[in-house]
Amino acid sequence: MNQTYSIAYSIFPVSPEAHLFRVRCRVDQPDPDGQRLSMPNWIPGSYMIRDFARNIVWLNATDRNHNPVTVEKRDKARWQVAPCDGPLYIEYEVYAWDLSVRGAHLDTGHGYFNGTSVFIAVDGQSEQPCRVDIAPPAGTAYENWRLATTLPRLDAELYQFGSYLARDYDELIDHPVEMGQFDLASFEVAGTPHDIVITGKHRADLPRLCRDLEKICTTHVAMFGELPPMERYLFMVMAVGEGYGGLEHRSSTSLLCSREDLPQPGQETMTDNYRNFLGLCSHEYFHLWNIKRIKPAVFMPYDLSRETPTRQLWAFEGITSYYDDLALVRSALIEPQSYLQLLGQTVTRVWRGAGRFKQSVADSSFDAWNKFYKQDESAPNNIVSYYSKGALIALALDLTLRRVTDQQRSLDDLMRRLWQEYGKAGIGVPEGGIEQLAADIAGRDLSEFFSRYVYGTEDPPLQELFADLEIDFQLRPARNADDRGGEPAAEEISNRPQPWLGARIVDDNTGARLSHVFDNGPAQKAGLSAGDVIIAWDGIKVGKTSLEPRLENYPLDTPVTIHAFRRDELFETRLRLEPAPADTVYLTWQADASATQSSARANWLQLADEAASTKQAVNQ
Repeated sequence: MNQTYSIAYSIFPVSPEAHLFRVRCRVDQPDPDGQRLSMPNWIPGSYMIRDFARNIVWLNATDRNHNPVTVEKRDKARWQVAPCDGPLYIEYEVYAWDLSVRGAHLDTGHGYFNGTSVFIAVDGQSEQPCRVDIAPPAGTAYENWRLATTLPRLDAELYQFGSYLARDYDELIDHPVEMGQFDLASFEVAGTPHDIVITGKHRADLPRLCRDLEKICTTHVAMFGELPPMERYLFMVMAVGEGYGGLEHRSSTSLLCSREDLPQPGQETMTDNYRNFLGLCSHEYFHLWNIKRIKPAVFMPYDLSRETPTRQLWAFEGITSYYDDLALVRSALIEPQSYLQLLGQTVTRVWRGAGRFKQSVADSSFDAWNKFYKQDESAPNNIVSYYSKGALIALALDLTLRRVTDQQRSLDDLMRRLWQEYGKAGIGVPEGGIEQLAADIAGRDLSEFFSRYVYGTEDPPLQELFADLEIDFQLRPARNADDRGGEPAAEEISNRPQPWLGARIVDDNTGARLSHVFDNGPAQKAGLSAGDVIIAWDGIKVGKTSLEPRLENYPLDTPVTIHAFRRDELFETRLRLEPAPADTVYLTWQADASATQSSARANWLQLADEAASTKQAVNQ
């Protein structure tokens, strides 16, 4: 190995069948008092303790003469190695069977890992550059495997196994690795290559995907004014039967999606699934600036040994969630009315949760570690999403800045200031820093805005702000359990009250199981709880598929006899259905917008021909 690097790792899939990676770490200059080692307990971008060390199957150490060196495990993620002369060799195996964007996964079809899952840290030497040798599994079955990562290459060819390097441990763990047989496509943005790697069975229209992603990426780069320095950017996609998620990295993103989310050859329309996938890609790409470089001061540097709470996640995830769909309409991939549908669905998700009146987005951010990421049956009643409500606060802040500056300044300006003054400069954003910049851009005190909507639990004043754009904000009851909002109810049911159980229902082998029971709803008033299984409704056997249509046609305020199981105990209760609350939102453009309002719309959505777009949207 090249002695320029005092720390060197090698990793290879020792047994794809058993899902095992073998890792070796060479430390040229171990601590003379005994080297300490540790594994991260969480991965940046996912704010929950995950205890990656639990997947280490065994670990041992040897000295330069291959003699064993004593290793003592001190706690769940730290080891103490006995003193020895260098180099010190650490060898261990990692069990990799987590098919998510956060961990490591290995089988005979592919391999994937995040550095936080496989690379042990050499305590006290985290600033040292390191070398990484990555090898394929042994055997002819794997001879066509390639490797995808944005780790800087030492002597490896592009998309091949070989030697890579990292400036420090922080960089080492911020470049996930995919290996296997995958499809590769490329495009360019701002003079920088952008690649898409898709693993898994699929029939994606790669040329269309490249064209659409290029538009989204170009839109984000244009807003910030520049792309952060990088050799290339990589979208790493794992296509599966069912799955959805993404995780941002400094020059790549890991994405998990259903193969049905990808555009199919010959498919010219924008399906809901594909629109959602593009929104996910847009979200993770926006993170290149917002959280990977513009980040809370408490994340500089990361302390991956413990929880690191901040009250700012509403901005880093919420603002990103606002721009992810906004970029789709700004890049002309969807029509304005399609964007209003997405926006209406976001408002609906927030409006349906009573938790928004109990928890602020600042508190939701702070408690993400043990509440948002560990949601249970009480979540809709007790917590609020800093993603969804954060996106609505970002929208309200954007429209507020536009209103108070006569459409001259916006949230776009705030993001550019954050990039120039914090992200590009490598300075962490302090608590309250975003509020100060917003006030500076507005030219007035905005403390009441943040006090009420970020640190308080009030709903942002969307109806009032939408008036500037002649957007109608409409509320209606949900049609059924699958109604996500964003569009009007069908005419035949819009004028009759919809019965409401006040609970979510999922299938169970024995009946209809309640997964969530909402505060002050009929189910809660009847003494039903999450986990209860309804087996009979007025003496008739029911399951999920039979109960839902029965609900839709049942008369309101009529006593219903319920038979249900709680654990293994049968009980009976009486319930009265109530009218469904008007918590489903849809937004519509008004055709008679004034010239000022039309100009404000065009400025907000960056429409080339706002009048034509509005006419088309209104006529849809």
